[in-house]
Amino acid sequence: MHRRLHGRGALFDVDPAGLAPRLVGLRPHQHRSHPFEHPGELPFVVLSGARGLGKSAVLDELRGAYKGHTPVALIDCAEEQFTGPPAERPAESWSPVAQALLVIAEQLAAPVTGAGRITFPRLMSGLVAVAASGWGDADSERIRREVERILLLNESGSWISGLAGRWAGKVAAKVVAAATGTGPLLSGAIEATLESVAEGFTSRRHQKASVWYRTYPNAGGHAQRGLMLLAGHFRAGGTSREHAERYLVRALLADLTEAYAGVLPRMQRLGRPLVLIDNAQTAPGPGLVEAVLRDRAEGIADQVAFVAARRGEGREELRNAVRRELPEVARRSDWAPDAAPSSRALLVALPALSPDDTLHIIGAVCDDTPVPPQLPHATHRLTGGNPLGIVLLAESAAQNLPGASSLGELLTADVRPGADQPAVPAHRALLDRLVPAEQLDELTVLAAAHDHDSACALAAALLPDTFGPADVRALQNRLAEEGLPTVPGQFVGDPFVRTLLLLRLHLRDADHASWRTAHETLIAHYTEPEHARYRLHHELALGGTESAITHLRDTFPTLDTRAWLRTLRFVASAPYFHAHDAEGRDFTGDRRAAIALGRTDAAQEPPPDADAVLHLRTRRLLHAVWQLADPLALPDPKVCDRLRFELEQLSNLRPAGNALLWRASRDWPAAALAGRPMDDPDDPGDPGDPGDADDGPDDRSGEA
Repeated sequence: MHRRLHGRGALFDVDPAGLAPRLVGLRPHQHRSHPFEHPGELPFVVLSGARGLGKSAVLDELRGAYKGHTPVALIDCAEEQFTGPPAERPAESWSPVAQALLVIAEQLAAPVTGAGRITFPRLMSGLVAVAASGWGDADSERIRREVERILLLNESGSWISGLAGRWAGKVAAKVVAAATGTGPLLSGAIEATLESVAEGFTSRRHQKASVWYRTYPNAGGHAQRGLMLLAGHFRAGGTSREHAERYLVRALLADLTEAYAGVLPRMQRLGRPLVLIDNAQTAPGPGLVEAVLRDRAEGIADQVAFVAARRGEGREELRNAVRRELPEVARRSDWAPDAAPSSRALLVALPALSPDDTLHIIGAVCDDTPVPPQLPHATHRLTGGNPLGIVLLAESAAQNLPGASSLGELLTADVRPGADQPAVPAHRALLDRLVPAEQLDELTVLAAAHDHDSACALAAALLPDTFGPADVRALQNRLAEEGLPTVPGQFVGDPFVRTLLLLRLHLRDADHASWRTAHETLIAHYTEPEHARYRLHHELALGGTESAITHLRDTFPTLDTRAWLRTLRFVASAPYFHAHDAEGRDFTGDRRAAIALGRTDAAQEPPPDADAVLHLRTRRLLHAVWQLADPLALPDPKVCDRLRFELEQLSNLRPAGNALLWRASRDWPAAALAGRPMDDPDDPGDPGDPGDADDGPDDRSGEA
């Protein structure tokens, strides 16, 4: 596959063919045909996933792979041109869908290998009718500008390059005359357009296009009346506009079908035209997708390969879509629709990248820059395989090594994402693209929460009074819609995004006041004995270790071994940044490794009523897990060895839990060195699982 993308071979592979060549009918980057997987009706492919998974990169690669070989168009629904009409154009005669159709057709019209420009007379006529409905008080120059851009869709080659301008002038003159005379303006514009099609072209194909609107509902076989009705429906808004927009989408597809009809076009044009829609979850994306799916469900066929990318899974809009993971479509998609329009969609979830992909990306970006051997695995653990995170951390490493010694320092160091872009801290550059900008401040605070109730407590302490429980629930729903995972026990389920938000919270104030307030609020929130581990987790985030050590020491002899290990792991998952005291002064250095290795034991005085050996062992173990579980720290092999030893020694003290403790002594150090989470140890002899103690407190607070 192409060298710029990793982990996406299921889309772009040539031999055996990936999904793209099987749908488009062309090999990527080649003007060579490939058999269609779906020679009749083809699926509308929707790539899904959260931010940063490389959906836009895939669409860019698809455009690069097929541009010049088959008609290709790419639009980004998040662009400003789709958010509202130009300053002089009334909203009644403009919509994101109509604008998108114009932009798509302009790109599809470009000549390709072996074939000339495609013309769009049907779409052109419809767009002129829609635009004309807003020309009531327009000057002739504005009309000329709008008309000329639309009429260029019907220019078939450079040998008539002056025709569109003359045509636009003719239509503009008739419209101005209609506006200042006694005749109706809209009908005058439509009449001029249809006359221009009839006069300017004599081919049967263009003549067919000029009368296509005769079949518009209630047109009575009159194309001019059909266009009048189309413009009226568009101007009415609501479902009437949606009906008109569907007809405009149908016009685009009919023009494309016409361009491929006949013996000569089929010989000249290999493959299928390709339309790419990025950020399809926002307008005009939903309107375009629904129009195509509904027409296909009603038997109105087309042969256009659509590939859209959207955030989230589209459970509401695409409830009947055929859903596949990317590896499942590597050789065949096994797509078969039913009667529902949304079943015409094939929703493909983009996966995270693998550790090997991470290794190769860092190697390519850093090139001659020496990197610590643990950096690729640690980067994969931190990012969870998020392509954007991997690339930006690799860029930070290339620009900041050897000065930065940890992933935390790489995230706080300035990075220049592009040659023409200013340098910003890496974590800020990531958050700008991974979370909704308008809710960044709220998410920064609530990232420390575990459920709805704790999030409400944080909101009351650190957010404006106007942000209440209902807003907390709305934000939870927004995260799910964005495609972020829902994880019990964490308000922000994605560990990478949560780590970035917590880092921002820590750096929010020079004296870390917000950081302290957030964790103190949660310490006060979790007062029940059954939620002790949450309280200890947040005490540890503030640097307080004694309560955690005491709890783990005292519960070791009595608590179920698996539950005790989970408590240890959860408490030690507390975030660790630069330690600071009550006045906000930063300590220097990371002392966790020194404590884990026993270098500070001599200065410690265990409580008089405690088992001194168990107390110090628990202290060393807590700091070892805290350091090795830290997603921002590179794993220390010496600490891994010490973790293995401490767990082995504990296994000798608990015969009933010996197997689990011994297994953890092997699994956890190995996982830390390999950049994997320290999960529950396997125990083939364990007859049961007491349940996941890492779930959050039950959310039984009722409606907000």
